[in-house]
Amino acid sequence: MNMILAIAAGGALGAVSRYGVQILTIRLFGTGFPFGTLAVNVAGSLIMGFVAQWFLARGVSAELRSFVMVGGLGALTTFSTFSLDAVAIYERGEPGLAALYVGLSVLLSIGGLVAGLAASRAVFA
Repeated sequence: MNMILAIAAGGALGAVSRYGVQILTIRLFGTGFPFGTLAVNVAGSLIMGFVAQWFLARGVSAELRSFVMVGGLGALTTFSTFSLDAVAIYERGEPGLAALYVGLSVLLSIGGLVAGLAASRAVFA
């Protein structure tokens, strides 16, 4: 139960942070380009890389790792987790599998979004 609460608390902070970044970037740059999404994806990936290594070296508790990485960064941006997974596969000596994962993730995710839009339009049109 502590693990679930840690993830939920981190998720709340990450989601609110993402919202704040979105509002800030819209106010600064307008809505013509998704600067907020780009910002949280890049920053989240940078932070994920830093804390993953730092937590590993320090032997941080599973609850704290989950609070920050799964909850906080996962809610801020799922792209950070995707980035960590891709690099982990690459670093274990499987660059082809890493490339496949990246390609499939991008293509299938965009395909899933297009399919979901089409299904929703068919149902609610």
